[in-house]
Amino acid sequence: MGLKALRQKKWIKIMTNTYVLVLTIFVIWMAFFDTNSLLIHRELQKEINKLEQKKEFLQKEIEHDKKLLEKLSSKDELEKFAREKYFMKKDGEEIFLIEYEDSLKLKQ
Repeated sequence: MGLKALRQKKWIKIMTNTYVLVLTIFVIWMAFFDTNSLLIHRELQKEINKLEQKKEFLQKEIEHDKKLLEKLSSKDELEKFAREKYFMKKDGEEIFLIEYEDSLKLKQ
């Protein structure tokens, strides 16, 4: 099978066509070597997905904080929050903290 017989095959004719060669080189270049290659697009899409997840988490936190601020807008709720979270007290009051054995971390 000589060179002439090899050139007569259909797929060789198609592959040696100038337009097909240029198109193949162009596609390979754009897919792997260009500054906007498919690999970079994939990395950027992963980063976009991470940022969207972070955005959703932060929006949920904002909603939670807004509800907390609404709740703390009344004076009684604010006082209750300060007493429970920060152990604040009124003048002349004493606070006793009761800790149970199972809530203490025992050092070994």
